[in-house]
Amino acid sequence: MKYLLWLLKAAIFFTLFAFALNNQQDVTVHFFFGTQWRAPLVLAVLTAFAAGLVTGVLGMVPRWWKHRTAARAAQQQINVLTTATPKNATVSSPEDTPPHGI
Repeated sequence: MKYLLWLLKAAIFFTLFAFALNNQQDVTVHFFFGTQWRAPLVLAVLTAFAAGLVTGVLGMVPRWWKHRTAARAAQQQINVLTTATPKNATVSSPEDTPPHGI
């Protein structure tokens, strides 16, 4: 399985490398107010991909923070419950409870 993953990674790398070699022509990207940028096509595509990646990550940051704080609160609640349980008390495990609907 490890060799299959390396083979897949190598195939992806060589495909992208061939794409870069085949697209070395200059392109002009026109921005607002008459500004423009001239660069090889592969660099323009890579820049657009990176900009999309950064935008996606920045869009997910608030949700990640929300889930992280919820996980911390749940962990603190678990810690409080485990320290508040007396040593000789029995705690039911998930195996002891029947599944729903039975």
